[in-house]
Amino acid sequence: MCAEERPGLPCKHAQAANAVMFGRGSRRRRLWDLAPTAYCPVIGVCVPLPLLRRVAEKAVGGTLPTDDYELHCAAITESKARTPLAERLQRELDERFALALGAAARCKSTEALAQWWQAQLRLGEAVPAAFWSTLTHGRCDAVLEERVLRDVHMLQHQVGAAERVDRARFAELAREHGVLVRELAAAQQRSTQALAQRAAVIEQQAAELVRLRAALITRDTELQALRAEVDELRLGLPDLPTRRAQAEQLTRQRARIEALERRLAQAAATVARPAEPAVPQPAAAAACDERVTPLPVPPRLDDKAVLCVGGRSASVPVYRQLVERSGGQFLHHDGGEEESAARLESSLAAADLVICQAGCISHGAYWRVKDHCKRTGKQCVFVDKPSAAGLLRGLREAAQRLSPQDEPAEAVAGATAGGAEAD
Repeated sequence: MCAEERPGLPCKHAQAANAVMFGRGSRRRRLWDLAPTAYCPVIGVCVPLPLLRRVAEKAVGGTLPTDDYELHCAAITESKARTPLAERLQRELDERFALALGAAARCKSTEALAQWWQAQLRLGEAVPAAFWSTLTHGRCDAVLEERVLRDVHMLQHQVGAAERVDRARFAELAREHGVLVRELAAAQQRSTQALAQRAAVIEQQAAELVRLRAALITRDTELQALRAEVDELRLGLPDLPTRRAQAEQLTRQRARIEALERRLAQAAATVARPAEPAVPQPAAAAACDERVTPLPVPPRLDDKAVLCVGGRSASVPVYRQLVERSGGQFLHHDGGEEESAARLESSLAAADLVICQAGCISHGAYWRVKDHCKRTGKQCVFVDKPSAAGLLRGLREAAQRLSPQDEPAEAVAGATAGGAEAD
């Protein structure tokens, strides 16, 4: 509180306001025309301390008080009269609050000026500018000036309380800031460690990548060298594929010869074995033996794979014996009754000639066999009735197609008689 402010401010201000001339028309008052009690709030609210010190240095030019309160009191004393400091403060305030002065100038009566002041006070954004514009307005009488000074006085108290709250909040925020700074430092440390670990992993992976690339280059180099060596060997041995095919064929022939030798040895052992006494057998077994044993001499089909499609399952051993006695390899497919059609395709592809017993196969198998033989040009003989004689006739017909030389008539007659007995 300045030296002029005492607990009896309203009465003293009223006396000072009555002593000042307010009937000046619309002319604005100057700083030195204000009431004595208005200087302290005007200098304190409208002129910040840095601005006051800067203006005082320009106006006085001497040594200024270092204490802000002493500078404030000296500025109040100089502003009560038209001194160089008061004139400089007047110009500085008019320039600084020019917009607010223009807005207040539109108020042509004391009531309008009071309403404008209350509106600016409620907004609370430009209180210093509205305070200076209202006090220096030509229509500001003693009552309005008293009200404005009271409002500013209470506002200063509110600002002081808010500042204390702000300081407490600032201290709390400062403590929180310290905690956050420490947490940030810890997070940065963890991040730095994680980055270092990741950098080490990346470096290790880069080294592993270089090693793998070197191994890949080495492997490609060795592969190229091996390919060049293989090409060189192929150029040196142009008939290598033929020799390889011949070697594979020889391997198969050896396996077949060994199998035939084993079968021959078994047949020789069977012939050399003494005849066993006859044992009574059931009627079905006897019928089967009658169907299997008295077989005629079949034609020669050396190394031919013969596929028999269809026929009765009980006659399959007879078919096998006929084909193997002719020197061929026996293949069989039941014609789609139990075995799949896919297996029929593979059997047709492996066969050299086909005996199709058309009476004991499905329609699908029949057309599949016919289509395959027509498409591949493979020898195919169709037999109407499934029997050993029919199979023998099919074998002879196929043998004639493969080698059209006629066989002796005795062999044909014997085959026919034998087939009748087998039936």
